[in-house]
Amino acid sequence: MKIALLTTDDRHAFRQYDKPEPFFGTAPEALLQGFAALPGVEVHVVSCTRQPVRSPTKKADNIWFHSVLVPKFGWMSSLYQGCIRAVRKKLREIRPNIVHGQGTELDCGISAAFSGFPNVITIHGNMRAIAEIYGARVGSFHWLAAQLETLALRRTAGVFCNSAYTETLVGPRSRKTWRVANALRLPFFAPSAAFTSGPDRLVILHIGVLEPRKQQVELLQAARHWHERGLKFELQFIGRRSTDTDYGRRFARELAIAEATGYARHIGTLPTGPLIATLDAAHALIHFPTEEAFGLVVAEALARNLKFFGSNVGGVPDIAQDVESAELFAPDDWVGLGNAINRWIMADCPRPSTAAATMRERYHPLVIARRHLEIYQEVLSLKPEH
Repeated sequence: MKIALLTTDDRHAFRQYDKPEPFFGTAPEALLQGFAALPGVEVHVVSCTRQPVRSPTKKADNIWFHSVLVPKFGWMSSLYQGCIRAVRKKLREIRPNIVHGQGTELDCGISAAFSGFPNVITIHGNMRAIAEIYGARVGSFHWLAAQLETLALRRTAGVFCNSAYTETLVGPRSRKTWRVANALRLPFFAPSAAFTSGPDRLVILHIGVLEPRKQQVELLQAARHWHERGLKFELQFIGRRSTDTDYGRRFARELAIAEATGYARHIGTLPTGPLIATLDAAHALIHFPTEEAFGLVVAEALARNLKFFGSNVGGVPDIAQDVESAELFAPDDWVGLGNAINRWIMADCPRPSTAAATMRERYHPLVIARRHLEIYQEVLSLKPEH
């Protein structure tokens, strides 16, 4: 089977055009790792970019990469008309059996829907929900992205939904849906080093880009109260942060208090290897968003057998279901979260022993890639609509 996977080359997303290799979001990257191990599969990754980039022809023996140059006016300002046309041209050269658009945040979903080939779309972030949460003004980027998302979902053969939450949001706007979780990257299934963090240094992690939905400021405020109650811990924030937004400035003020007192710090972004090492040296993860399509960081932490405290929203309950010692709360229940952390500390901070095995069964790249192939075959067996 020949598959065209439309996804964002993050050299474009992060304006790092000088890098010699493309890099992708964690979920598409993990899916490609699964495809690379499947016989009889030929994958062509197609990514749009605003500037010419140096790229390898292949990512693996059965995975090819194609960078498509699209001028500035061909992006959102033209409702991605330039991307759609450039992708259609490249796909006519590739002649795939099926086209898979990875996400509706940018051009990938709409380009898949208008590709002229049998196509499906994966929802990674629910753009209509995000637009509503942020009160996006008519004509703004998030408002336009939500409109294009709805258009793409109505045109595509079906939508891969990474959680029950996502399925409820996109089901009424699409012909068909399938529940397919995001895959975890292979390194997260490597054997863990022996856990050596001493009881005198309790490390709790929060991983994610700084934004209001992730509630990092609110978590710091709660952590200040827990510290004042006598709880001993170090809360480590991992992820990109900005200081030029109101939320970023609020986070900086709270963080300064926490760093001066010693109960929290921000350690920036981490590549995969150091991130896994940090997970293996920590005791727990807190992930407490108000909205979340899936929650990949939750599955990654559980794959390393961390204790998990989270909010009972979005795709998080799907991941935490039947997982040893995972605890969920309402997204505004900071008292309940603090009491649970206190009980856990009094019990000597146990980590789960079976969470990693559960994550392997559900989210290994091969498991998810094989499910993709089953759905592709289902789509290709359908009679085209006229």
